[in-house]
Amino acid sequence: MADLLSENWWIVLIRGIAALIFGLLTWFYPFISILVMMMFFGVYALIDGVMGIVISINGRRTHQDWWLMLIWGIVSILAGMVTFFVPGITWLVLIAFIAIWALVSGVLQIIAAIRLRKSIHGEGWMIVAGILSVLMGIILLVNPLQGGIALTWVIGVYAALFGVVNIALAFRVRRFSAAEIN
Repeated sequence: MADLLSENWWIVLIRGIAALIFGLLTWFYPFISILVMMMFFGVYALIDGVMGIVISINGRRTHQDWWLMLIWGIVSILAGMVTFFVPGITWLVLIAFIAIWALVSGVLQIIAAIRLRKSIHGEGWMIVAGILSVLMGIILLVNPLQGGIALTWVIGVYAALFGVVNIALAFRVRRFSAAEIN
C-alpha cells in the first residue's frame, strides 16, 4: 500500500487540494453550497425518475409489478421538480430527516452504551456521542436554517482538514521510493 501511495503521490496531492478547496468554499459560502447540493439532488432525482419510468415501460408486458417502478419514477421526477422550483422546502425536509436521524441514532447509541456497560470499557464516550447526536437533532429541528448552515460549516471544516492531511501525506510519501517503504 505504501509503495502504491508513493508512486501516486501526486494523486493524493490533487485529492487533498480538491478537498481543501471544497472545504473552504463550503465554509465561506454556505448558502451557495446548500443550493449546489440541492441542484445535484434535483438532477439525480430527475434522472432516477426517468430511469424508473423507462424500466416500467420496458417491463409492462412481462412483469406484473411494473407499475411500482412507474410510481417510483413519477415520485422521483416530482421530487426533482420540487427541488428546482421550491428549493427551500427541499432543504427543510432534508434537514428534518437529518434531525430525526440524529435524534433516533443518538438515543439508540445511549441505550446501547448503557446496555454494554459491563461488556466494554469506555462506554462513556458512546454516551457522550449519543448526547451530542441528540443535541444536534434538537438544534436542527428547533432552528433548521441556522442548523443547516452550521452543518454545512462542519462539512467544510472536515473537508478542509481532510485536504490538509492529504496534502501533507502526499509530500511525505513522495520522499520515499518503493525500496525505502518495503
